[in-house]
Amino acid sequence: MPTSRLSLISACTAALLLAAFGSAPARAQSNPGYFIPPAAQPARPAPAPRPQAQPRRPAAAQSVMPQNEPPGPIAGPGAGQGPEEQQGPPMQLQLPPAPELPAMAKGVAPPAAAIGVLGIPEIMRASTAAQQIEKTISERREKLNVDAQKEQLVWREMQQSLANERSKLNPEQIRAKEKELQDRITTAQRTFRDRNRIIQQAGQYGLAQIERMLVLVIRQVAESRSMNLVLHRAQVALNVNEFDITELVVEQLNKVLPTVALPADGVEPPMAAVTPPAAPGATPASAPAGAPASPPAAPAAPPARGAAPARR
Repeated sequence: MPTSRLSLISACTAALLLAAFGSAPARAQSNPGYFIPPAAQPARPAPAPRPQAQPRRPAAAQSVMPQNEPPGPIAGPGAGQGPEEQQGPPMQLQLPPAPELPAMAKGVAPPAAAIGVLGIPEIMRASTAAQQIEKTISERREKLNVDAQKEQLVWREMQQSLANERSKLNPEQIRAKEKELQDRITTAQRTFRDRNRIIQQAGQYGLAQIERMLVLVIRQVAESRSMNLVLHRAQVALNVNEFDITELVVEQLNKVLPTVALPADGVEPPMAAVTPPAAPGATPASAPAGAPASPPAAPAAPPARGAAPARR
């Protein structure tokens, strides 16, 4: 019996059990695989009576419980028990009577399913319009990075020049140069944030055109093959090649939409009228697969010596 189980019974009972079956563990170890009860063992002369020894308590129990108090359980309830023993019997719930279902009129059975399968990521990778968007957005993002790095070099040069000339300037001149540096940093950060936002909007504008045309093309291809159910390839565990219409969709999409109209660099795309807020619980539409990564955020300004932190 494990020590954690012995701690759940009284110390006096544990001492009596150990005194009555003291030789059982040794005999059980010498006979692996079975256990000889004390009644089946050869008779042995009764030992001389001796005073009962008080069981030793754990160190933690000796320092907490007084000596004249009867020993109680030390471990908390459920200690040393498995998950099944702690759970206990399953709960039996008495539910109210189930309501009766009203009768329903017989409806028209749906047609037999003619299934098609397609892969949206594969379509976006093979779309020439999506490739155009990715190339254009990457070029604008790289240009933004180059301009940001150049601006950061100007900030460092102005900061170093101010540190070198600080001893030759009076307090009013120092404050004027610090304000000039801070104003340039604030203006540049605002400019980079606006360019970052415009680049991201341009990518979304192009992807929205592909998404709109892709829905029409999928419907057109499905109708040409008499399909009334089209599933994503990732949702299908097994299908035959005749069900897959990915290549047909790519071919038709590149034919009707080889390129998309993107606004010029630095120009915001045309925005629609503001729509009312969505109802509570409504989930926003997710961006289509294959969308280009968002442009980098505006660069952080280097800390200027003696200058106030940049205002956001």
